[in-house]
Amino acid sequence: MTLSRGDRPVASRRDRRGRARVREFATPLDVDVPTTGNLTDDLERRARETPDRVLVRRPPVAGSPGWRDVTAAELREQVRAVARGLVASGVEVGDRVGLLSRTRYEWVVVDYAAWYAGAVTVPVYETSSDAQVEHVLADAGVRALVVEDAAHAAQVRAVRERAEELHQVWAIDGGALDLLTRLGADVADDDLERRRAGRGPDDVATVIYTSGTTGPPRGCSLTHANLRFEVEVTTRALEPLYAGDDASTLVVLPLAHVFPRVLQLACVRAGVTTGHTASITRLAEDLRSFAPTFVLGVPRIFEMLFNQASQDATADGDGRRFARAVDVAMAWSRARAAAEDDAGPGAGRRSGSRVPLALRVRHSGLERSVYRHLRERLGGRCRFAVSGGAPLGERLAHFYRGVGVDLLEGYGLTESSAALTVNTPDATRVGTVGRPLPGTEVRVSEDGELLFRGGQVFAGYWNDPDGTAEVLDEAGWLHSGDVGEIDEDGFVRVTGRRQEILVTAGGKSVSPAALEERLRSHPLVDQCLVVGDGQPVVGALLTLDRDALRTWCESEGRPRDADRVESLVEDPDLLAELQRGVDAANRAVSRAEAVRRFAVLPARWTEEGGQLTPSLKLRRTVLLRETRDDVARLYDR
Repeated sequence: MTLSRGDRPVASRRDRRGRARVREFATPLDVDVPTTGNLTDDLERRARETPDRVLVRRPPVAGSPGWRDVTAAELREQVRAVARGLVASGVEVGDRVGLLSRTRYEWVVVDYAAWYAGAVTVPVYETSSDAQVEHVLADAGVRALVVEDAAHAAQVRAVRERAEELHQVWAIDGGALDLLTRLGADVADDDLERRRAGRGPDDVATVIYTSGTTGPPRGCSLTHANLRFEVEVTTRALEPLYAGDDASTLVVLPLAHVFPRVLQLACVRAGVTTGHTASITRLAEDLRSFAPTFVLGVPRIFEMLFNQASQDATADGDGRRFARAVDVAMAWSRARAAAEDDAGPGAGRRSGSRVPLALRVRHSGLERSVYRHLRERLGGRCRFAVSGGAPLGERLAHFYRGVGVDLLEGYGLTESSAALTVNTPDATRVGTVGRPLPGTEVRVSEDGELLFRGGQVFAGYWNDPDGTAEVLDEAGWLHSGDVGEIDEDGFVRVTGRRQEILVTAGGKSVSPAALEERLRSHPLVDQCLVVGDGQPVVGALLTLDRDALRTWCESEGRPRDADRVESLVEDPDLLAELQRGVDAANRAVSRAEAVRRFAVLPARWTEEGGQLTPSLKLRRTVLLRETRDDVARLYDR
């Protein structure tokens, strides 16, 4: 088997667009990755070379006119002060320091401080259940823990008995950073520097517990070398995002997730300004006031922003104009994508000039009246967005590209320190997750599973050699569990999860994720679960978007209190509207894959309820168990 390294490989089959499929592809490593030192070196270098560079802007507080600047020198000084406190508290080299908090500035300080003290950071999702918190603290042997507030502290007290190695707990809102700073006042700089500089590339930097869709979380041990490799190759592949003195991003995802965590590290490395927001309800306001030049998110966030814009337009009486603007934006993006395909990878934005003239004229007219205002919802300066964590779908990608924000989809795992592949500004193929990052190889196994190898791939799960052997083979290939294909230019398409493929009674294999994305394109649909394993036809369970439902009720002349989902799940007019959305989704698949039955559920699924992961992906095993009766009724009709 020949491994392609950027040249045109031997074709095996062809994809749906006529491009040859290949079994392997690799992108050469074209960037120098440090072979010594650790992650703290980037902050040291940044503070030394550009001490006055603003690395963080903290959210406004009462009495402050806006976001508050933190320079590289100030960040380093606070990190070192907190690190001294960790040392003084008894944290030893190699000890695990836990972090249980929402995304905020102090999270970043404690993360770096643990590394300066020679420790290993263990993040815990702030929405974790008591059982999950107990498992992570006990499994990782966390010795010291920083939580956000009194509620988290109480949660830890309730499970502390099993966390036998936990000796210290501090709360950020209880003055943890000031307390640690005072505690470490007598720790000598030389002692701290020996700890900081003593950690090498192969030392574990963090243990991140994957949420998983079944079973307890497993801890991914990521080394300083893993994360530095990831930082270097992602900043190279996405160089336009990090370029320029005005480059900035608002971190909107939980820093306990590897995706935004690597973003934060890359921004320190590149000198990009970051802000943090932990509240989805404040996201729109924070985007406007912070005005990032690029953002990272999961598809649900980009879907939510789109739905808000659509609902606002409808409420203002501009629903039809907005719908026309969406159609033109998507048509323009598809035409641009076709031009990019013809020109080949590297054409990038230059392909926009090849869009048909009439479409360009319509698009230009809407730029002034609609698209500019849509970009203002992201702060007015946002040029790029990156989506990961779940399938994006072509609809959202084309919409955002069409309004002037290049939405770039990538793919990765916690086990791979985040990204393995990504679409880039100059090489995008909508509907794929991009090409392998520099120094990364991808292979399709005999049964269609995507395998990856590169410097970002972890060494194994924490204290779990059997689990490691399940996903990491002797040749260093990471078995992703995802099914996919590679085209002749190296673009990877993920078609489903091996364990999530449905097989109908007729023997048809169906990937639910793609169908679910199409069903969610209807404004009324908030969430959906495609079912049908072993059944005669494919079905779907839907939950409704409350804001869109309210707008629909008003448009139908229903009373103001008629938007209660419980009273509408069998409403014939609503079901007819949803059927139109199902019919539209079915047009993209074969008859055997089409959704033939659906039902509306009164309650949406939540992370707190255990039905969603922290990155808002469906926990299918949980949902299939909880909705067993609903599925049975669906097929008893």
